[in-house]
Amino acid sequence: MKINTWRFGLLWTALWSALPAALRRHLRVPAGDLLRDATYRRLWSSILISSFGGQVTMLALPLTAAVLLHATPSQMGWLTFVEILPFVLFSLPSGVWLDRVRKLPVYVVGESALAVVVASVPFAWWMGWLGMGWLYAVAFVIGSVYTVAGSAAQIVLTQVVARDRLVEAHAKNALASSGAEVAGPGLAGALIKLLGAPLALLADALLLVVSAAILRGIRVDERRLRRADAHFWRDLMAGVRFVRGHRLLVSLAAVVGLWQMCHNAALVVQILFATRTLGLSAQAIGLAYVGMGVGTVLSSLLGNRISRRLGPGPCLVLGIGVCGAGWLALAMAPASGLGVALFALMLVCFSFGAVLIFINFLALRQAVTPEPLLGRMTSTMRWLILLPAGPGALLGGWLGEHHGLRSALAVAGGAALLLALAAWRHPVIRGVRELPRAESVEDALGAEAAVRVPLAQG
Repeated sequence: MKINTWRFGLLWTALWSALPAALRRHLRVPAGDLLRDATYRRLWSSILISSFGGQVTMLALPLTAAVLLHATPSQMGWLTFVEILPFVLFSLPSGVWLDRVRKLPVYVVGESALAVVVASVPFAWWMGWLGMGWLYAVAFVIGSVYTVAGSAAQIVLTQVVARDRLVEAHAKNALASSGAEVAGPGLAGALIKLLGAPLALLADALLLVVSAAILRGIRVDERRLRRADAHFWRDLMAGVRFVRGHRLLVSLAAVVGLWQMCHNAALVVQILFATRTLGLSAQAIGLAYVGMGVGTVLSSLLGNRISRRLGPGPCLVLGIGVCGAGWLALAMAPASGLGVALFALMLVCFSFGAVLIFINFLALRQAVTPEPLLGRMTSTMRWLILLPAGPGALLGGWLGEHHGLRSALAVAGGAALLLALAAWRHPVIRGVRELPRAESVEDALGAEAAVRVPLAQG
């Protein structure tokens, strides 16, 4: 399936012309905005479409486990752990490989592969094969695709957007996701109610195919020069050495990694809390998840402004604190209408805080890294921040099963607030008030050369 550039332009023109004139004036993109750039606009459109499908999977996959397969909290923890495991196993070697290949084709293949694996769930359900073992396998493949193609997608953005506009680009990408998060959960809930959780996943598969087709029309200028002295393990260690030698990157990896532990501890129990403690139906959960979209919209619109005013480091710390407050609020939610409102509020707080965290985290790590090391830096950083995520998921499942779902949420929220306080007191994080400059290419090549002698001796 291929969407030609001129057809894509006609589609945009038709959709724009269908809007009322007053709304078009309100939505008109200002001069100099990133969305004026045709290549970035195409990338942004793919993210928007893929995000709509992701809303279905975000609800349908855990609901399939929790409601259809009656998963325990520990099994929900293992489901999340299995999805995180490929990041730990494959992140570092995939980064070396990505620095040797063109990134856009990897991104396109990844979207297509996700469509296939998501579609396998309704197929297995129809054939009578569906069980937790099948969902574990699906989660592992999804995690593997995200490990490789997700890193490629982040690098593609740096090929499309100038380095000094990365915070703006990440904020706009979050805005694309937020549009899906506002409308997507309600539609996903309705689909799940109408078709059942497994069959609703077919909608995500279809949208992923469309997203991949749009990405195929993007043109980026990327020339890969294969070095005669390339060596896999030396190149891998060059990326690790670069991150290890950069105080800001080490600090960011530690802070965001611990936040991931808190996030996954809360994540594995929140659907169980909604269905078993608050008694919400799949459609009601979908409507509550609109709160996630509201938080993302607010943070996407205000995040770049907050980052400029506070600085990227303090803005990141603020996001961690907002997430922790939301999880603590849900831990105290009664099984009533107020509890449902607090569930929606938690989703608002999480999405608002997570956007503040990641638009700054991604922009900072990309800003300080020279182009030859972007793939290895990205994979190394993703590996570091997700190492604590798996234990966090297992801890949340264990706490939920043995001490109650509220305990898991309370531990996640309290730990996140303590982490925000510690990060605020850390001078490297608090002191980042603007995006730093990347090291020179010569320094990057020097980082690669510096690991040759130890490896040769060992």
